[in-house]
Formats: sequence, C-alpha cells, structure tokens
Amino acid sequence: MVKKSLMYISLCLVFWSTSCQSEKKEKTEEASFNVTSPIVKDTLINKDYVAQIRSINHIELRAQEKGYIQSIYVDEGQHVQKGQLLFKIMPNLYQSDVNKAKAEAKYAEIEYQNTKNLADKDIVAPQEMAMARARYEKAKAELSSTNIHLGFTEIRAPFSGIVGRLHVRRGSLVDDGELITELSDNSKMWVYFNVPEAEYLNQMSDRKTNDPMHVRLRMANGKEFSQDGIVETIESDFDNETGNIAYRATFPNPKGLLRYGETGNIVITSPYANALMIPQKATFEELEKKYVYVITKDNKVKAREIKIAAELPHIYVVASGLEKNERILLDGLRMVQENQKINVKYQKPAKVMSNLDLYAE
Repeated sequence: MVKKSLMYISLCLVFWSTSCQSEKKEKTEEASFNVTSPIVKDTLINKDYVAQIRSINHIELRAQEKGYIQSIYVDEGQHVQKGQLLFKIMPNLYQSDVNKAKAEAKYAEIEYQNTKNLADKDIVAPQEMAMARARYEKAKAELSSTNIHLGFTEIRAPFSGIVGRLHVRRGSLVDDGELITELSDNSKMWVYFNVPEAEYLNQMSDRKTNDPMHVRLRMANGKEFSQDGIVETIESDFDNETGNIAYRATFPNPKGLLRYGETGNIVITSPYANALMIPQKATFEELEKKYVYVITKDNKVKAREIKIAAELPHIYVVASGLEKNERILLDGLRMVQENQKINVKYQKPAKVMSNLDLYAE
C-alpha cells in the first residue's frame, strides 16, 4: 500500500514538472524578443599597448673616491639644479696631496727659472735646461691630477633633476664606484611599448605623410595623461621570440606628474573603414570564444561563433562570422535555446547603437 502511494506521488510530481516546463516554454515562445542587425560605418579604433615609462635622463650617482661621507646637502625626492653640490666626501687626505703637489710644482718652477737664467748666459748645457723644464711640467701635471681627485670629493648634479633614494648616510664609508643615489630628469619622458608585426605593417602602410605619429598615454589609474606623445624612434629589429617591435614615444612632462618606473598603456587611434559593429550585449562567451544568436528567416535561433577585430565602449567590431544583413538577438540570450522558434521585434541598428549607454548591461 505504501509503495503504491509513493508511486502515485512520484507520477504526480513528474506530470506537474512536465506541465510547468511546457507552460514555461509556451510563455517563452509567446514572448517577443528584440533583434537587430549589424551596422556598417567608418569609425576610429583605439588600440592599447602595455607601456613602461622612463626618464629622458636617469643615471646612478656613484662615488669616484674612497672616503667617509662628510656632508649630505639634499634629501630624497628633492629637485636640484645642474652643478648643485649634493654630497661631500671627507677631503683631508686629498687636500694634503694637493698641498704637497703645489709645493713640488713651486720647487720645480723655481729650479726651472734658475736653470733658464743660466742657460740664457750659456752657463749650463741645453740638455740640463730641457731636464729642468721636464721636471716642471711633470710637477704641474701631478698638481692637476691631485686637484682632480680633490674635486671628486664633491659630488655635484650633472643635470637638473630629482634625487632618488639615498643609499648612504653621513659618516658612511664609501668605496670608489659605490652607489650613492640616482638622479632623474623628468622634464620629458620616454615611454616604451611593443607593437606586433601585423599592426606595425598596418600603421606604416596607413601613413600618408611623414608627419610624426601622435599617441596618448593612459595612466595606471585609468585616466589619460594631459599631454600627447610623439613616436620618435622605432627599433631596427623585430624580436624573434615575440614577433614584436619596440616603439619609443616622447611625452612632455611640465607638471612632473610622470616619474621613472611608472607603467601605463599607450593608446593609438587608427581609422577603420566599413567596420561591421554590433552591441557587446548581443554576444555571449563559451570557452573563450565569442558567439551571437543569429535569427533565421523562419525566426529560429542559431548560435554562431564570431571573430572580434576591435573593441569600443559597449560595441564590438566584427572581423568575421557575421554579415551586415543578418539579424541577431539583442537581449534575452539566456532565455532561448538552439533551434527554438521565437517571436521577434526588429530594432533599427542606428537606434540600438545610440541607446547603448542607456541600457547597456
């Protein structure tokens, strides 16, 4: 008796579920779905390239003499002028060498003058005169050398820029060649980015004049930098491993917003003739492939893979897989199934595109 009751209940549930699904399917078929067609028009395509930002001048400042750091005249991040004194290495030993060289040069000069006076009176041989002159020249050279070494105890800015991190403190013992800090000239910035071979060929073939290529920079916060850049150099060789070629764009940086080591994206705007465009919301993705639902002449739903050539806000430019006169499902993509027949309401492509910002999902 219990088994019969359970069987009866199960059959009731099956009939109820089937009835609900049938009712749902009928409602779906009765519903009206918006469809549209691609629009074909000339447009501008923005292409992004990952970029690295570098200073037009960025160097490491290193000690040129061994000694103790006696004075530090700047701080990290400080803007300095060309020739400004930044660090001083204790000069006592080098000053002593200069004083010694000065004395020896003075002695050699006196000896030379005395010998010259005697030579003028034919008292000494010309050879002795030549040797006195040579000793004097040698002493002057040694004095010049010691003055150079003394000058190396003062580390000055070779150009105007911003001081980086200090790797030493007052009293630090530094060796010849040891890193002290970095200096960056950020008045202009070099931005490096890589372009695939096919895109490089398109860019070069589309250029009708020798005018420089203007580019924009989208910073890490998503905002565009206020100044446009100019592509000034393109490397001579393609990278065999990546198939890319390196570009370098120069950006003026009057407010100093850009710093060495930042990242961003270079944006290049290119014309695209006869672009076949559809709303992004009319597509769906499976296994990293893009699809649309094409509506047949008898209003049946057919999924079709498409290739994307470029992406605009709320819009895809279709490279292949779709024709301009075909109809595609605009919304309700999750409510339909393959080969399902539906009622459709056609929306003009121009109206759909103009309202994308309003109802984009």
